[in-house]
Amino acid sequence: MLLAIDCGNTNTVFAVYDGEDKRCEWRAASKSGRTADEMGVWLNQLMQMKGLGPESITDAIIASVVPAAVFDLRLLCHRYFSAPPLVVGEPDVDLGLQVLVDRPEEVGADRLVNTVAAFRTYGGPLIVLDFGTATTFDVVDAQGNYCGGVIAPGVNLSLEALHMAAAQLPRVAIGRPKAVIGKGTVSAMRSGIFLGYLSMIEGLTARISAEFGAEMTVVATGGLASLFTEATDVIHHLDHDLTLRGLLEIHRRNAASHHTRTSTTHT
Repeated sequence: MLLAIDCGNTNTVFAVYDGEDKRCEWRAASKSGRTADEMGVWLNQLMQMKGLGPESITDAIIASVVPAAVFDLRLLCHRYFSAPPLVVGEPDVDLGLQVLVDRPEEVGADRLVNTVAAFRTYGGPLIVLDFGTATTFDVVDAQGNYCGGVIAPGVNLSLEALHMAAAQLPRVAIGRPKAVIGKGTVSAMRSGIFLGYLSMIEGLTARISAEFGAEMTVVATGGLASLFTEATDVIHHLDHDLTLRGLLEIHRRNAASHHTRTSTTHT
């Protein structure tokens, strides 16, 4: 079985795949300083509840946008599952695409993984819209290559910044407003954040498509994707499992050569 790890700025997702089938999935806060041993004890307990032991894991793959977390995630795979992991972004990992930007090494692993999964599922050209700590728009061409994109502050990050910077503005939950014109502070903030982001989504997808010169499929993923997908017709597909499926596809592509390298190392 494959242990797939998606480490984001806010949360880290651990999923176990048996072939194409996802057996289980868990989510933990991406806390700084969490050791391999802490994660190993926690993850093994959860796996046991699903009838899985550490020996069930034969392979592992990691995508992380938190460089400081990679060492302990890699150690977790080695120490607790005896599964040397593939790490997306390392030179020997074949993604099956070109990264057509000025500095390919700066592109987040999650954005590349999403590109792989989205192209395999929906074809191209397309825009992958990811609602995470940042809201990102990633452009994929008709051949499946990563062509760049747009990065904006995430919805919850913007709400928190508004609350922290303005003494009289409370902390509010994101939600679809009943009207554009708010009749109170909370309703005005909800309108500004939700409809402001909705306008950004509609405006940027239109501008990206016009600049790219083609009609583009828009795929949304991430925590708040469903909320915004319901409110606009510019998003064509909602896909919460996009990143994990991308990890599965990248592992499949690299599995044969990775096992060969591992066997040679231990000979």
